[in-house]
Amino acid sequence: MSWLTDYVRPKLRGLLQRDVPDNLWTNCESCGQMMLVKEMERSQKVCPHCGHHMRATAKERLAWTFDGGEYTTIELPKMPVDPLGFKDSKRYVDRLKDARNKSHLDEGLVVAHGRIQGQKAVVAVMAPEFLLGTMGAGLGEAFVAACRLAVLQKAPLVIYTASGGARMQEGAVSLMQMPRTTIGVQMLQEAGLPYVVVFTNPTTGGVSASFAMLGDIHIAEPNALIAFAGPRVIQDTVREKLPEGFQRSEYLREHGMVDIVAKRAELPELLGRILGMLTRQKAAPDVAA
Repeated sequence: MSWLTDYVRPKLRGLLQRDVPDNLWTNCESCGQMMLVKEMERSQKVCPHCGHHMRATAKERLAWTFDGGEYTTIELPKMPVDPLGFKDSKRYVDRLKDARNKSHLDEGLVVAHGRIQGQKAVVAVMAPEFLLGTMGAGLGEAFVAACRLAVLQKAPLVIYTASGGARMQEGAVSLMQMPRTTIGVQMLQEAGLPYVVVFTNPTTGGVSASFAMLGDIHIAEPNALIAFAGPRVIQDTVREKLPEGFQRSEYLREHGMVDIVAKRAELPELLGRILGMLTRQKAAPDVAA
């Protein structure tokens, strides 16, 4: 009896009751279907059931975009941490500290250079994992640094936008980044360099009202929200029912604000073709940042 209790029963229990790791499965935030985390990673965070494009980190986008996932990031300019000494339920400096610890980023924009389908390019990626990709002085200065790097390397600039808009903790300072980033785009235009914008979900507020809408080519991931004010705010203001899909990628393509709607897996090849057509440049050695 002790043999059955001490040996056989634990063996059977081990076969029938296996611990399942908490991070083995996840749910699609759109359709709710379950999927393996590894399957989600293989599909670049696109739901295999409904095609919903889930939120991606800045480093994931850089790895997906550059040839072989190889790129070089640049150090961003240092800016005043808390220009207004802002505090609500928590001090702004503490929010920044938490965001940096969780995201392992210094700011809500990452700038890198490398090659896309063999084409030399500078790529800036807004990081939704850093205070929802909101735009403050640091992000504005990082965008200008990306423009300067593109001019230095004589390379096109590609930016992935993902933002909740201006960063309220910096008040008017964050709004000043709208003309500041517009000057950066003007630098590219004066140098005759292509500027390609890839809208991801969501791109809103002061970002959509400034550099996000100034691209030579506008590409969007499927069903991305692209707006200044959200649909609920607009509907409450005009007091009318909005068209289905209002402010989504497909609707904006039909109305001329987006040129191409492309799935995430198609973006590297698409960007390579576009950059090749816009630059027609011969392969040249990279210039260090």
